[in-house]
Amino acid sequence: MTDSTPGDGRDGRPVVVVGLGYVGLPLAASLAAAGVDVVGVETNPATRRTVAAGESPFYEPGLAELLQGLPKGRLTVSATLPDRAPHAVVICVGTPMSAETGHPALGHLEAAAEAVAEAMADDTLVVVRSTVPVGTCRETVLPRLRKHIAEPLLAFCPERLIQGRALAELVALPQIVGGLDDRSRDRARELHALITPRHVPVSSLETAEMIKLVCNAHTDLLYGFGNEISMMAAGFGLDADEVIASANRDYPRPDLARPGFVGGSCLTKDPYLLTYGTRAHGYDAPMVTAARRVNESVPAFAVERFVRAYEAGTDRPLSEAKILVCGIAYKGRPETDDVRGAASPDVAKALKGRVATLAAHDFLVPPETVEELGFEPVALADGLRDADGIIVLNDHPGYAAVTAEAVRSRMRAPRVVFDMWGALEAALAHHPDITYLRLGRV
Repeated sequence: MTDSTPGDGRDGRPVVVVGLGYVGLPLAASLAAAGVDVVGVETNPATRRTVAAGESPFYEPGLAELLQGLPKGRLTVSATLPDRAPHAVVICVGTPMSAETGHPALGHLEAAAEAVAEAMADDTLVVVRSTVPVGTCRETVLPRLRKHIAEPLLAFCPERLIQGRALAELVALPQIVGGLDDRSRDRARELHALITPRHVPVSSLETAEMIKLVCNAHTDLLYGFGNEISMMAAGFGLDADEVIASANRDYPRPDLARPGFVGGSCLTKDPYLLTYGTRAHGYDAPMVTAARRVNESVPAFAVERFVRAYEAGTDRPLSEAKILVCGIAYKGRPETDDVRGAASPDVAKALKGRVATLAAHDFLVPPETVEELGFEPVALADGLRDADGIIVLNDHPGYAAVTAEAVRSRMRAPRVVFDMWGALEAALAHHPDITYLRLGRV
């Protein structure tokens, strides 16, 4: 692959993917593997260099191998759209929530739409894949396209992938397809048929936009109730795991979710994108809001439970303690290096300045990222050595190395272990010289 001029696509023009992040790069690589000439447009020069070299700038199983197996010139990368109008453009830029205003930050999407509008032809299909509030395609993207094309082809086709399985799910999951009109929807189905035969055409752009948001808000709500059970059970002195497992056993109703931190860029953002739109139409969506509030309280709840157990187990002040935080990425299974929406920044904020050493380990997150989040990056064995406590934030299978013997031989009393997901319960829960805690377990 080269950082240069693209080759031709199916009709002599390429498909352009704008934004080569966790959403855009798997799509671009998959389209290229399906035989389409693809131009990946990316503003970050480091990302362009990495992709042009056939590597992935982030961890996604199989992605680097897919890139390296592409024919030369099939996927090219550029800082700008090609001079010749493309066959189709898929916009995959970030749409975060603004920390200052609490509103969606759509600047990248607006800039992408304006650039695409200047580069497109009458028959160029524009697909928005970025997650957006309901109404964004029609109210924000469409007017920019219409400044250049009277009747543009516009579709919204959300991704609903899980990191760690993105390539497989691009093929396996049904693709929601919403269009400005029938022609837009049909063209979008043709494009995605190159990757998956499974499509769910819907009646409008707005329907497709809402589907993406309610999928993640629903997941957030289900997990939020599991977390609320854990907090209620803690107040009663009960074992939330026992409550949930016993309630679910042989009962023909929807299962109660186990407690655990709800993270990632989608589950922590999409409920806000949804409620931002609903408030504009006079509805506050209280269930969605309440679930997000519960899930956001989990890191602080976990830290304070850990601190109480530490202070009850030793006379050594917390200010003299060494604490190891394991699992800086937002999840451990499937493994990822993504820290967006992770519990770790909140844990760092809650402990920074309260302990002597705040060390951290992750199997995939680079040390420089760990340090930027407020931790001292360490190898796992070094982090355990002379630590007073461990907080395990995700369930990465590599933490099976944290055995009772390792804890006993390397850590100092009181050896407090808080385990968010119960990944170490079998190894550590029944040893009198180890204080083992987990979310939902007394």
